Amino acid sequence: MRNHKYKVSIVGASGYTGSELARILINHPEVDIVSITSESHKGKRFSELHGQFSGIIDFELIGADDVNVENVDVVFLALPHGVSMEFVKRWADAGVKIIDLSGDFRLSSPEVYEDWYKKEHTFPDGFEKAVYGMPELFFDEISTATLVANPGCYPTASILSLAPLFAAGIATAGGAIIDAKSGTTGAGVKASNTTHFSNVNDNFKAYGLGNHRHTVEIQEQLSFLMKNSVILQFTPHLLPVDRGILATSYLTLDKEMDQDRLTSLYKDFYKNKPFVRVRNQAPSIKEVRGSNYADVYPFWDERTKRVIVITAIDNLVKGAAGQAVHNMNIMLGLNESIGLRQVPMQP
Repeated sequence: MRNHKYKVSIVGASGYTGSELARILINHPEVDIVSITSESHKGKRFSELHGQFSGIIDFELIGADDVNVENVDVVFLALPHGVSMEFVKRWADAGVKIIDLSGDFRLSSPEVYEDWYKKEHTFPDGFEKAVYGMPELFFDEISTATLVANPGCYPTASILSLAPLFAAGIATAGGAIIDAKSGTTGAGVKASNTTHFSNVNDNFKAYGLGNHRHTVEIQEQLSFLMKNSVILQFTPHLLPVDRGILATSYLTLDKEMDQDRLTSLYKDFYKNKPFVRVRNQAPSIKEVRGSNYADVYPFWDERTKRVIVITAIDNLVKGAAGQAVHNMNIMLGLNESIGLRQVPMQP
């Protein structure tokens, strides 16, 4: 019987994702955080960077080069795209399990990555090992993986919205429209003109029209489910709130439908999936705030003969750190829900 905890390292401490990983993992009964890294804040205490951890996580930040992966069971890469791939390349054969929260290995090939991210991929061999880290779809593959590509926040909400319909093969391949909104933390911790308070407060805007890089991530996963090429319209918007994603999806079906059959389809698909809650009314982002839940509401519009699906997640938890811990649990053979049963915070 195992009498020790698993050792984990968080590479990249300065951002919101690194902070959320620490918040969840510090109370996880089966793991110990043994190191947290930051190149720009090396030598500072983690709690100096994130004051909410004062007296809780006070140890010194180190550089990524100082992480001894031979003595670590799991490494979380909370790094920007284009940076993570270098560490995956370095540690690919080190025997450590890697969960990459960037976009570097989420797509089907380095060519698709380079086309959408406009950046050369320096470790194409990683695509052969990487498993897309959506537990509701790829539990078995994740359980044996050594490299998991943690999905993006918009794709998590969008794919969970539509997966039951595409997996059943009843969605029209070119008819899905996803209208999604995110809080400002989805843009990362570094301030920009777009996320400046005076531009976000009392404001609401769309961005990335027609070419947002999460479009291809969503398309690919739904295409794999349907076993047919999918084209969809994805439009993200910036909400004047700190965290949360609300995705509203519209599509027509190649099958007769009514509300009872639609609800049953979703409940059957997400049966025994502990973090997807099929709701009987449209959810709000505060109903999932701070939690790893995805609240999904499928609605059949009898008048237009369309399905409308509303999904709410916390972009920093189910859309990032919580999903990463969920993947870790599966990779380590633990109960998939352990350490992740935080009740949403409302108000």
